[in-house]
Amino acid sequence: MIDYTLAWLESADVEEVFVFCCSHSKQIINYLNKSKWVNQPNFSVTTIESHNCISAGDALRLIYERNVIQGDFILVSGDTVSNMMLTQALQEHKERRRKDNNAVMTMVIKQSKPSQITRQTRLGTDELIMAIDPATKQLLYYEDKADDQKGTLTLDKSFLAENPSLSLHNDKQDCYIDICSPEVLSLFTDNFDYQHLRRHFVKGLLVDDIMGTKIFTHEIHSSYAARIDNFRSYDSISKDIIQRWTYPLVPDVQFSNNNPTKLERHGIYRASNITQSRSSQVGPFTYIGKDTIIGNNTVISNSVVGDGCKIANNVAIDGCYIWNNVTIQDGCKLRHAILCDGVVMKPGAVLEPGVVLSYNVVVGQEFIVPGYSKVSLLPQPVKEDSDEELEYADSNPGIITNNNLENGDSVNDCDVSEIGENGRGFIWSMSEVDHEEEWRHSVAPIPESKLIELTQAVYEDLDVLIQDDSFLPLSDVRESDTESDDDNRDESQYFEKEVEATFLRAVHENVKDDHIILEVNSLRLSYNMASENCASALFYSMMKLGLDTRDNFGNDLVKSANNVISKWGKLLKPYLQCVDDEIEVIMKFEEMCLESGKERGLRIFKK
Repeated sequence: MIDYTLAWLESADVEEVFVFCCSHSKQIINYLNKSKWVNQPNFSVTTIESHNCISAGDALRLIYERNVIQGDFILVSGDTVSNMMLTQALQEHKERRRKDNNAVMTMVIKQSKPSQITRQTRLGTDELIMAIDPATKQLLYYEDKADDQKGTLTLDKSFLAENPSLSLHNDKQDCYIDICSPEVLSLFTDNFDYQHLRRHFVKGLLVDDIMGTKIFTHEIHSSYAARIDNFRSYDSISKDIIQRWTYPLVPDVQFSNNNPTKLERHGIYRASNITQSRSSQVGPFTYIGKDTIIGNNTVISNSVVGDGCKIANNVAIDGCYIWNNVTIQDGCKLRHAILCDGVVMKPGAVLEPGVVLSYNVVVGQEFIVPGYSKVSLLPQPVKEDSDEELEYADSNPGIITNNNLENGDSVNDCDVSEIGENGRGFIWSMSEVDHEEEWRHSVAPIPESKLIELTQAVYEDLDVLIQDDSFLPLSDVRESDTESDDDNRDESQYFEKEVEATFLRAVHENVKDDHIILEVNSLRLSYNMASENCASALFYSMMKLGLDTRDNFGNDLVKSANNVISKWGKLLKPYLQCVDDEIEVIMKFEEMCLESGKERGLRIFKK
């Protein structure tokens, strides 16, 4: 992941980068010393190693003591993927600094609608509530985990009196990209209780009336920026990369110098020296690494397969992330799982959704690994580690390499029965609380039972609100008087894009119709849309899929569109309750015909 961060910084004309290493520092330093970043012209990467820091605050205090940063700097975690240009954000930050020395930081944010049902974004993060001055873009309030699960917010009267003009948002995503003045380092040094960047530092500055320091925001729209800090964000951002939202940081452009990668139709990436059986199938939005072997009748879709993997016959892989040198033998089935380097799956083994297999784990023959399990060659720690951002773990790096298992050695304490016959690994147990929350941060889709439960809870909350008219504002009062038609149009466009992304993901991942309807309903609640808006957005997505499926003109396009409507048209039924709803879809059809004037679009519609 650090390659994506460094590639972005280089493309944004950053000339000097300091990489602070604490946990697994030796592995990071060795990797960087062997990487292409060592000898890049006009781009230097320097590592700073510490064995005593346990948080981001400690790291920034050590950087201040070493006096390696003199001016403004960009603070970003090494798990950030972005393609934004920093020029405008830097210019805004410098202009503010000229006018006000207390403007110490500019935080990059972007639009990201949280689900009304799950109370989280697609990245698996909790609902974020921010208060921003609409005129100056100053950050006034920041809460990344609301205490009330119903999403309510309580503000002190004095806060409202001091800030007569503010905008409250629960649809912003923190990109964890901060442009900082040198005073940020001294603030950490003066306040040793600042450990976490958001929970302590940002919130501390917002309530500090003595120092008068200020934080501002810079919102990006067309650019991409996101941080990988859990398995769900790892899955979401990986899909964005494969679907080229992060261009030019995509496999066939940025990272193919030493490993030529070819992009084929339907988002399939193939590296060099791949051996694939004629009877095997590689589905859309899939990456196959170099020197990988794929056997007979094997089906792979919506997955990433690393270098040097050996996948045998009759294997089914869907929505998985398979790292390097993994061996999967005959008849195995994997869904929405992560397999680290060197994993071996014996014949007939099954991974249920949400499983993570650590380095060199061996799954026994025909063994079924339960959903959301974590399997490692290391026994589960008796006491869990701290949840701070940086933790020193070099004394127990958690990785057992092939070199540790030479001459037939194995992990002596490993209970074979835990992972099947001839298996090797410990299944880490979870408490009931951990298991209940695991779906939030897993690469597996949210379980149907959980979606139904959460949906019912939302409707129950709506019923309570409807019974009390005093707490339910009228629709014309709820909207701001100053809101323009352009804002309404933008909201509708955002909704259509979200529905389209949901529909395409469902098509490529073979999601059940009921699940699609649940997701569209959650978007409908989140955007406060009517049923006819859902019908028109779904219809638009279907027709666009029909157009994109084939590039030819004429009857082939007509056939493609008919196939899409025949297969997915039943999704429209819940939203077509009356003639007015059907008219809305017809109007969307007319709008599509007149919108772009593209020849191929007009030809199919005229047919």
